[in-house]
Amino acid sequence: MKLILTAAVDNLGIAGDVVEVKDGYGRNYLVPRGFAIGWTKGAEKQIDGIKRSRDAREIRGLDHAQEVRAQIEALSITLPVRAGATGKLFGAVTPNDVAGAIKKAGGPSVDKRSVEIAKPIKNVGNHTVGVKLHDAVIAHVQLAVVAD
Repeated sequence: MKLILTAAVDNLGIAGDVVEVKDGYGRNYLVPRGFAIGWTKGAEKQIDGIKRSRDAREIRGLDHAQEVRAQIEALSITLPVRAGATGKLFGAVTPNDVAGAIKKAGGPSVDKRSVEIAKPIKNVGNHTVGVKLHDAVIAHVQLAVVAD
């Protein structure tokens, strides 16, 4: 089965790649989850749009990654969450929450898959979270989790 990836898939490719996969993998996993669309001549035109949007979000090299790291580390990020009287959260802070808080604080868009939370954040307070911008560059974000 020939598919066009709409998102990065481990051990397969990145968004915009045309891949050949087994029918069951494509039909039962990739397409229903929105990771791929069926390949047609018309869909081939969508590849250019997917690649353009990926290039706009992508870190363009080591120097650019270091600039973005400096931007992110300079931010003061506060994340309001629902918490009990003892300071324990109802749930945990997710990478999606952290990516949204960085964007809301005036930072660049960060993909939620690049946010690395070492251990689950389940209490209010100050926490350090890593954001992998490049293979050699990780930004360490100081995140203040406060009760909502």
